Amino acid sequence: MLLTRAHSHNDYWRSRPLWDALECGFCSVEVDIFLHEGVLKVGHEWHELRAEHTLQALYLEPLRQRARQYRGAIYPEAPFFQLLIDLKTDWQATYPVLRKVLEQYADLITHHEGARVHRRAVEVVLSGSRPPVSVLRRERIRFASYDGRLNELEAGYPPALMPLVSDNWLAHFRWNGRGDCPQSEADKLKQIVQQVHSKGYKLRFWNTADLPTVWQLLWQSGVDFIGTDVPTLLRDFMQGQLKG
Repeated sequence: MLLTRAHSHNDYWRSRPLWDALECGFCSVEVDIFLHEGVLKVGHEWHELRAEHTLQALYLEPLRQRARQYRGAIYPEAPFFQLLIDLKTDWQATYPVLRKVLEQYADLITHHEGARVHRRAVEVVLSGSRPPVSVLRRERIRFASYDGRLNELEAGYPPALMPLVSDNWLAHFRWNGRGDCPQSEADKLKQIVQQVHSKGYKLRFWNTADLPTVWQLLWQSGVDFIGTDVPTLLRDFMQGQLKG
């Protein structure tokens, strides 16, 4: 079953990066990258980096092969697939290298040329040490979009440039899934969802507890991407919601 709202947080920690998420039907995965000796390596901390764990080897090449298998899609029935790339090293050094890599996957990655959009199987969104919107706007051909924050809702960025708004759950809410969620916090979440959607953006939170009580609140409130470190558990939860 396709799970368009399921997001694999720090996906590279899975026993089989990318593939565990794909087998669960997830439509969004998150990967952290470091620029190390001129190469984009995947990991959460410096000590985790391995020579063979590059962005290309773990994600871009497998996604390319998958898209070729399914005639230009990651899933035959999927409207999109999101690759959220979190830059862990300074964007001024990292992004130029990343951009050159993404250019080599024009057959795989959606890219923007002025007002024209070349739709492909994967949409790349940049998080972490993101290049400023002004940098992305100046590009003649843009292969990645910007992951905004709630304090940027009034900046007026078009959804084509900033399709996603992500923020730290703990910066806005105290409830962690234990006991009943205070009504004031449930109401606040619904208000945030409404504000984000009114601008044409999608919404994601990080630092949410991996608990069904939290997933239930996020699901019912209309949060677009629900993250997890345990894909099989979120899969089972979402399948239950979709089956009614």
